[in-house]
Amino acid sequence: MAKRRIRTGRGTRVIEVDDKDSAWAGNDFKKLQDARKKASSDKYITVGRGTSKIKFGDIGSTPTRSTKGMWVSSGRGTGKRKL
Repeated sequence: MAKRRIRTGRGTRVIEVDDKDSAWAGNDFKKLQDARKKASSDKYITVGRGTSKIKFGDIGSTPTRSTKGMWVSSGRGTGKRKL
């Protein structure tokens, strides 16, 4: 496991912490999200402004699409480029 240095406060101290797999985007996050959903699939969540509740496992997952060929804005929103 790798270690990462983190500056604290005003940058006068440095603490070394264990660097876990940072899965916060992309396919890694999707896998992590599915694992969390499977672990808590039997719990209830409230929906519809608190008027009803359903099991968390009954909610389907959203499919991921490719962003190839889409336009994104750049700069202050004045420019655009194609992915």
